[in-house]
Amino acid sequence: MRLDKLIRINIGLHTSTNRKHILTYAQQNSDTIYLSASEYTAGLIKCRPEPHHQVHNYAKTMRRVVITGIGAITPLGVGIQNIWPRLLNSECGIVSVAHLKPSKQWRELPSLVAGLVPKGLRVHGKWSASEWFSPSEERRIAKFTQYALAATQMALEDSRWYPERQDDRERTGVCLGSGIGNLEQLYQTSITFEQLGYKKVSPLFVPQLLINLGAGHISMKYGFEGPNHAVSTACTTGAHAIGDASRFIAFGDADVMIAGGSESCIHPLALAGFARSRSLSTMFNENPESSSRPFDRDRCGFVIAEGAGVMILEELEHAKSRDAPIYAEIRGYGCSGDAHHITAPRSNGAGAYLAMKRALVNSNLAPRNVSYINAHATSTQLGDAAENGAILRLMLGENGVEQARSISVSSTKGAIGHLLGAAGAVEAIFSVLAVKNNIIPPTLNLRNLTSDFSCNYIPLYSQQKKVDVALSNSFGFGGTNASLVFSKVS
Repeated sequence: MRLDKLIRINIGLHTSTNRKHILTYAQQNSDTIYLSASEYTAGLIKCRPEPHHQVHNYAKTMRRVVITGIGAITPLGVGIQNIWPRLLNSECGIVSVAHLKPSKQWRELPSLVAGLVPKGLRVHGKWSASEWFSPSEERRIAKFTQYALAATQMALEDSRWYPERQDDRERTGVCLGSGIGNLEQLYQTSITFEQLGYKKVSPLFVPQLLINLGAGHISMKYGFEGPNHAVSTACTTGAHAIGDASRFIAFGDADVMIAGGSESCIHPLALAGFARSRSLSTMFNENPESSSRPFDRDRCGFVIAEGAGVMILEELEHAKSRDAPIYAEIRGYGCSGDAHHITAPRSNGAGAYLAMKRALVNSNLAPRNVSYINAHATSTQLGDAAENGAILRLMLGENGVEQARSISVSSTKGAIGHLLGAAGAVEAIFSVLAVKNNIIPPTLNLRNLTSDFSCNYIPLYSQQKKVDVALSNSFGFGGTNASLVFSKVS
C-alpha cells in the first residue's frame, strides 16, 4: 500500500492538515476516500486502500450514453448512405490537386494529392453549398463551418431530434471542433491588409476564423441552449469532442449533445507547411488513389483531406423514451499525452497505449472484449509503427488475446485520407457502423507487410465479423491522444 499524505474525496484532490474534519465529512456524506496506511490500519473509517496506479472507473454510476444519429461529409461523398457503401466497396476518394488554381503555387509542391469533397448535386451524394445555404450565408460562414452545419442537419434528421419545448432545448448542447479552421481566409486577408490596408479587411474576418463558431452557428440555428463547447486538439479534435460531449451527458449537464469535428484547409499554404515538416505523401502524385497506404511497407506520409463528422449523443433512457434509433453505446473514453515531441509520437507508442488502456478501464472492458480497432494510422513510417506496437502490447497483454492474427485492425485513411480535426469524428462513425452492421471496413493499398506487423489489418477488402466492441484511436501533433470505445447496447 502506498503511503500518501493526500486524502481523495470522490474525484477531487484535497490537501489538509485538518484530516479529522475531512474524515467526518466523508462519513456523513458517504464518500469514498483514500487513507494512508497508518490511518487505514488504525480503523479510522471503513475504506479501501489506494492502489499504486488508481484509475477511476465511474462507468457503473454515470448515465449511459448512446448514438442516435450520424451525419458525415468526406471525400467519398455527402451523407453516410453514400459514404458507407463506397467505403465497404474499397473505393477511394483521393484525387490530384495539380489542376487547382493558382496553378503555380500548387505545382511547385512536392505533394499533389488530397481528399477533396466531391462537388455536385446532393442527390448524387456530392457537395454544393447553394443547396444548403443562401448566398448571404455562404459569404458569412466559413467552409469548415458549412460542413459542420450540413453534417449536423443530416445527423439531426437521422436521429429525429427536433426539440420544441424550452426545457428540451436547454438540455441539448453542442461540442464540436476543428484542427485548423479557415486557413484560406487568413491567407487572403493577410494579403489584402498588406496591399490595400485596414479598410479592406472584412468585418467577418475574425468570426470566420474562430474554431468555436462551428458550435456557435449550430446552437444559434437550432436554439440549443445546453453546453456549448469547442475543441481544437489537432488531429485528435473529433475524438476529444465526442468523448467530452459524452461526459456532459454522463455527468448530467445535458440529455442530448451534437458532437464531432469539421475541417476544410486544402490550400497551397497548408500543404506547403505539412510538406516542409516531411509529413505528406510525395511518391504517388501520378497515382493518387495509391498515395495513402496505412501499415504498408511503402507508406511515405499522409494525404490531407476535408470534411466533417457529427454524431447525436443521447442519454439512454431519454433515447428510449422517444423511441429513437440507437446505433451503439459509448462505453469508454481515454486520453493521454506523449510528452515527447511536437510532431512525432514516442517510437514505443506509449501515449497511444495509455489512451487505449484508459478507455477500456473507463468502459469496464478487457482487451479481449475488443472486436475491432479503427486505427489512427495515417500512413507515416513512424506513426503507424508506434501505434501498431501499442496495439500489440495492449491486446497481447493482461486479459488480452493469445494470437496477434486474431486482432482485427484497419485504417480507413487509405480510402479518405486524413481529415485532421474531423478525422476522429468520421472514424468514430465508421467504428459505430462496424458495431451496428457487423462488418469491418478495409485498409486500402495494404499489399506488403513487414514482419513486425502481425495483426489482421483487413487488407484491401472489408470483412464480415461480429463486432460487439470497437475501439477508435486518434492522435495529434503536440502528443495529444484519445481513444473511444463503442459497443452494442445491452
